[in-house]
Amino acid sequence: MSMIKDFRDFALRGNVVDMAVGIIIGAAFGAIVKSLVDDVIMPPIGLLLGNVDFSNLFVVLKEGARQAGPYASIAQAHAAGAVTLNYGLFINTVISFVIVAVAVFILIRSMLKMQQKLEKPTSAVPTTRECPQCCSTINIRAIRCPNCTSNL
Repeated sequence: MSMIKDFRDFALRGNVVDMAVGIIIGAAFGAIVKSLVDDVIMPPIGLLLGNVDFSNLFVVLKEGARQAGPYASIAQAHAAGAVTLNYGLFINTVISFVIVAVAVFILIRSMLKMQQKLEKPTSAVPTTRECPQCCSTINIRAIRCPNCTSNL
């Protein structure tokens, strides 16, 4: 019973729920980025490079037992039983990763800047000053410098 209680306490902790929500949103965000790369970014890049469809770039490592090459697509090669190296899909995946990494970086950076703005003290009243004798930073209410012991 104590293990069940411990698990319940763990699962209902705020950070576990936050993590679960983050994973769900991350998966949805990943699907959006995949669609962005596959449907919006890669077609113009492929067009600029001479109508190249990156998702269909592959190298046949071993001919298929059911049908000999050449194969027009990865699906056709796999249907024939061929072994392929799908470097076009890898290029798409790398581009997706870079886009996700940049988006997450921008999001985290924005959140940190917003957090820093919120943490700044609202009053601009100084709490320290500089000792005229030794130039060390001291409390504004000090009447004697703790470093050089001069009267202020």
